Amino acid sequence: MKLRGLYAVTPDTEDQAQLLAQVYDALDGGLAALQFRQKRMPPAEVLGCAKGFASLCRSKGVPFILNDYVEIAIAIGADGVHLGRDDGDIPRARSMLKGKLLGVSCYDSLDRARAAVAAGADYIAFGSVFPSPTKPSAVRAPLSLFDEAKSLGVPLVAIGGITLDNAPQLLRAGADALAVVSDLFDAPDIAARARAYGKLFAT
Repeated sequence: MKLRGLYAVTPDTEDQAQLLAQVYDALDGGLAALQFRQKRMPPAEVLGCAKGFASLCRSKGVPFILNDYVEIAIAIGADGVHLGRDDGDIPRARSMLKGKLLGVSCYDSLDRARAAVAAGADYIAFGSVFPSPTKPSAVRAPLSLFDEAKSLGVPLVAIGGITLDNAPQLLRAGADALAVVSDLFDAPDIAARARAYGKLFAT
């Protein structure tokens, strides 16, 4: 699996119409993948909203990944699922997601990353790599993890406090993709910000 570039993660918001417009702009600017993450939304609402986002991503040829909900992901034809520490059993998810992507958050733990890959993860995420406005209390992951995890043979995603200014550090450290929330969706011109991230991967 090749995952390289800007990996957009949706912010928690109750204004789904606004979020849909923001995602459309991000897709217009160019994404490697989009993760729909709504921790405060009831599962029934996640199903309805995620269906619309999945359809939009499909029309743009961008992989759509749902955070947490394996059954919903399968029901709406999502391209994959991303699991955090408390989001479910990795081997069970792998067995259910035949032919689909499975990503796993590994925080600051190389051991968790090794276990996740052994259980069938297609990519792993480390972070928070920088102080994060989305998760201010999140554990910090050293950039050395990316070099140490290269031997696992899967794409490595950096997340947490990423901006255009600090992103080059992560690429030099060995990150394959950058998972961005605030610096993308809070930008005055989301499409332009996405394109600017894309240029970092063009060299």
